[in-house]
Amino acid sequence: MSTVKYTPRLADKYTNEVIPALSKKFGYKSVMQTPKLEKICINRGVNGAVNDKKLVDIAIDELTTITGQKAVPTLSKKDISNFKLRKGMPIGARVTLRGVKMFEFLDRLVSVALPRVRDFKGISDKAFDGRGNYTLGVTEQIIFPEIDIDKVNKITGLDITFVTSANSNEEAYELLKELGMPFKNIKKDNN
Repeated sequence: MSTVKYTPRLADKYTNEVIPALSKKFGYKSVMQTPKLEKICINRGVNGAVNDKKLVDIAIDELTTITGQKAVPTLSKKDISNFKLRKGMPIGARVTLRGVKMFEFLDRLVSVALPRVRDFKGISDKAFDGRGNYTLGVTEQIIFPEIDIDKVNKITGLDITFVTSANSNEEAYELLKELGMPFKNIKKDNN
């Protein structure tokens, strides 16, 4: 009896299409030099979490539903008296995806969730941090089909960070573009 190992569609695409394309463009001599997507971190701050602890639980449930992996609460690091905030209080939710779940999430984000954004013309190519990481801000969690819009009591956003092993913004941009991220086509005029 043999077991068939499941590999996500984007993982196959990375191996068969992205690595050769990046090696050709940047002249990598080894497959190991090719940048890869290491993890996707999804973070969500919860407005009003100090007064209502249930809002953090709702955020954790929604992130768990969206990603398919259990989210954890984000705790405050210091006391801020003006916000009635104590060190260690839950103020948000986060989840880090790797491997199969990372590729599955990226596939759903690119092919299903982002096209559901109203007046979507592509994502900005300006959100790279200089070390090959990219952060995308999503303003509404309801773009994900896993969220039942009738059960949402408050529309909030979330930050999605793509951590890559790329050494530069250009390499990370090409990697994410090859994986299907819909960047805006900006025409550069004599700049």
